[in-house]
Amino acid sequence: MSSENTTKVRYSQLGILDQPGDLLVSGCEWYISPLGRSYFVNHNTQTTSWKKPIPEHPLWRLTPERIIEGHSLPVWSLAYVGTSCNVMSASEDGSIRQWKRNGMSMGQPWRSDGAVVISMAVSPDGTMVVSGGLYGRIRLWNLKEGKTVGDPWDGHHSTVRFLDWSPNGQEIASGSEDSTIRRWSPDTGRQIAPPIEAGHIWVYTVKYSPQGDKFASSGTDDVICVWSKDGELLVKIKGYSNHWVTSLCWTKDGTCIFSGSGDQTIRKWRAIDGEELVVFRGHTRPIRSICLSLDGHYLVSASEDASVRIWDLKTNQLVGEPLLHDDEVWVLAMSPDGKHVASAALDKRIYLWDFEAGLKQGNNQVCLYTCLTVNI
Repeated sequence: MSSENTTKVRYSQLGILDQPGDLLVSGCEWYISPLGRSYFVNHNTQTTSWKKPIPEHPLWRLTPERIIEGHSLPVWSLAYVGTSCNVMSASEDGSIRQWKRNGMSMGQPWRSDGAVVISMAVSPDGTMVVSGGLYGRIRLWNLKEGKTVGDPWDGHHSTVRFLDWSPNGQEIASGSEDSTIRRWSPDTGRQIAPPIEAGHIWVYTVKYSPQGDKFASSGTDDVICVWSKDGELLVKIKGYSNHWVTSLCWTKDGTCIFSGSGDQTIRKWRAIDGEELVVFRGHTRPIRSICLSLDGHYLVSASEDASVRIWDLKTNQLVGEPLLHDDEVWVLAMSPDGKHVASAALDKRIYLWDFEAGLKQGNNQVCLYTCLTVNI
């Protein structure tokens, strides 16, 4: 495989670029041949391979309860479904799929117009799913039947990056690369208010507060905005320096917001005035997704460093060891019963983790290390 007339840049439909040196394994580079096939050069071993190199993992790494495979392209959105704790996944391959906890697929993949599905959210009552994708259209699905409800919702002029249901299930907020936030009635499929010009270059995340009285947004700039339920800008938080804010979540009481960013940190902000309260450091690459545990005591984060990490919000420290993937992790979700975490990476696989085991992983490492030392 010659490197002549090749490029070190990968391009996907989502406009994601991997530059030289961005691979997780140091000393490896990603090329694309003139025929469009990816190959990888490992300068450490002086070898070239069609297979993407994966990082080595320590012996004591926690293994997931289940690894789900089925999508043909990366998964961009995950959600759990009500008391069943089934997992919903939306993918660049244009499908939405539902999986049982044992990893078995439920029914056939959902497909509408075949376009990339980037964003998805399950209604609070677990009966409906809303999805958005590459061309700005939003669709509502009946979860039990796996069929679309009514016509597509048109309004956005570019990719729908994020969707969120209000806690009472009466409205849906969407954030798009057209820089707007729009709010929709799930009953009619119509917008319930004029679009909000958010000010973000792209709107990456829109999240309702648990009380439903406000929502927050972030995007491909270094600003977080807090809005009233009526769309009035309440607070503009600017605490990053030229880094995207990729993920948001609220504390259970709605007083604070957590944000994950391209600067590899997670930050906690007071929602009423935007004061920065805590900075969480530990990831070595950009944060892509964050969520809160059911009891509100822990924060879970996913990063391009191929790890999922758990943070104790009483001590503001990491708990245990990272939960490791073989590729960049872009999305995660916490089960409604608080017992499991689902995470998905660029390698198209979904990992299901035992949350309690993740909390104890640090102790397991100490025990394993002691045993290995004694045996030696």
